[in-house]
Amino acid sequence: MLAAVVQLACAGDKEANLGAAEAGIREAATAGADLVVLPEKWPVLGGDGETLAGAESLDGPAMRMCSRLAAEFSIDLVSGSFAESREGHERLGNTVAHFDPQGRMRAVYRKIHLFDADIADRRYRESDIFEPGEGPVLTHLADGAVAGLLICFDIRFPALAANLAANGAEVLCVSAAFTRETTEAHWESLLRARAIETGCHVVAANQCGLDGAGQPTGGRSMIVGPDGRILAELGSEDPGVVTAELDRSLRNQVREAMPLIELARPEASLTPLEASE
Repeated sequence: MLAAVVQLACAGDKEANLGAAEAGIREAATAGADLVVLPEKWPVLGGDGETLAGAESLDGPAMRMCSRLAAEFSIDLVSGSFAESREGHERLGNTVAHFDPQGRMRAVYRKIHLFDADIADRRYRESDIFEPGEGPVLTHLADGAVAGLLICFDIRFPALAANLAANGAEVLCVSAAFTRETTEAHWESLLRARAIETGCHVVAANQCGLDGAGQPTGGRSMIVGPDGRILAELGSEDPGVVTAELDRSLRNQVREAMPLIELARPEASLTPLEASE
């Protein structure tokens, strides 16, 4: 399976962002990709006001476009996330969908770990307008591989990736909008660690450039092998597409040589502890 990540430089102009995402998907599909992954919040990437104004439902313009293009090119498309408005919910969902090669929505995942952090003198509080998702999500790709869906801050929580892998994930699809500071400091290390720990391929699309609030994102979208080696990578500054082959035999080889999923002891992570005095 040939996977592609689409790196975008999105801000507050929704129509421009829709056009850029469609162009990226077309470029990836024309390059022969079977699986295409988009970054986080690409329909609108800006301040809270812009995000709220640009929110839409699962059958809104962004997801309709993804469905149409998945069917047009007969690809698996991980939509990247968008601000989802839902009836009966005061706050938004940070939501990603998987569309199969017939354009059918096969899975929906809402980000569990919200980005509430202080980075480079800026306070980020995603929970002000978003609510956390209900739980992890797996989905089947057209070639039979099982994919786990992750969004941005999720990759800092290894237990989530481990849970996905323990329940069958072979590929981790990551949609992100990492800040420039956290991209430079942590992005590669986190992605490679999640791959090594799970024996999964990691297909990670990040934003680049300035968002609608004038804050820089870090780029370096990449595809990582199950042994932690970077198979393909984009630069930090410019939008683009990069592809790599996801070799199932390599996943099997890595997992047979070091069967971490089978060797993991639940009591090591779940047992309450008290420090001795």
